[in-house]
Amino acid sequence: MLKKIMLAGSILALSAMPVLADEIIGLITKTETNPFFVKMREGAQAKAAELGITLQTAAGKYDGDNDGQVAAIENLIAAGAKGFAIVPSDSKAIVPTIQKARDAGLKVIVLDTPLDPMNAADATFATDNRKAGQLIGAWANKTLGDKAKDAKIVFLDLATNQPTVDYLRDQGFMQGFGIDVKDPNKYGDEDDPRICTHEISQGDQEKGRTAMENALQKCPDVNVVYTINEPAAAGAWEALKAVGKDDGSVMIVSVDGGCPGVKNVEAGVIGATSQQYPLKMAAMALEAIHSGTLPEIDPAVGFFDTGAQLVTAKPADGVPSITVEEGLKLCWG
Repeated sequence: MLKKIMLAGSILALSAMPVLADEIIGLITKTETNPFFVKMREGAQAKAAELGITLQTAAGKYDGDNDGQVAAIENLIAAGAKGFAIVPSDSKAIVPTIQKARDAGLKVIVLDTPLDPMNAADATFATDNRKAGQLIGAWANKTLGDKAKDAKIVFLDLATNQPTVDYLRDQGFMQGFGIDVKDPNKYGDEDDPRICTHEISQGDQEKGRTAMENALQKCPDVNVVYTINEPAAAGAWEALKAVGKDDGSVMIVSVDGGCPGVKNVEAGVIGATSQQYPLKMAAMALEAIHSGTLPEIDPAVGFFDTGAQLVTAKPADGVPSITVEEGLKLCWG
């Protein structure tokens, strides 16, 4: 029997899997609709059924909903949960509440978006987001060849508060492309003339389109578009197509590796994307919380890397990648 829990006055909707045991483990994502988080939830549900535990899930209405995540954690504490996995919307603002949960005895594993500081959780399971950005940046540079030195680049970033996943991917792209990033843990302080503008997309297709429309006003001669994720990339493509720039003159790169995104690589909408593996993150997190045993984590890295691979139909020399066909076999959503 599906158990639904409603939080009075909350903007979160919570649900629980059938109660199979007294052990409760939570999964808190940024939103419910993003295919990345849908697949993460599916991985957690399958693992919970396998382990015979109760999974309690929560998600905010939008990316950046810190208050909603605070409410979700407080409800897990009240429910006597053993622990939870969370994709934080605000890497810094959520830290005091996570500390409150840990003080209450809950194990906390962060997924995808590291906390700031990272050691505020028991562990982090994530894509190496800086590496993911470096892969698409290096691919873009190699693909452009001599034209890279005169590139006009638009960045469609995530949020004004620059959560870790946001600046890691952005700065990783710059490093891969050959741009001096200044402070590697924030964007906007660079002085490379190839950077036209940073616009905020919230990782959303419609907002990505609006962000690209705004960027075109500032940078009509854009020829490279970095996007925080594939929904934002799809929105950017719509804006470019509307002004006749779907003729191959603008290269779009992204991160995620969802099935719609990989199909957009196949169609030529996205030139290359770094594929990550959300189902693996969530399943591993539930296993670790249930067993009380964490996988070995390289202290020099600080998190367990669940992997990222570049997917493209046009391989570039010196940049490791997999084919679109391989990407479709591994994609999600």
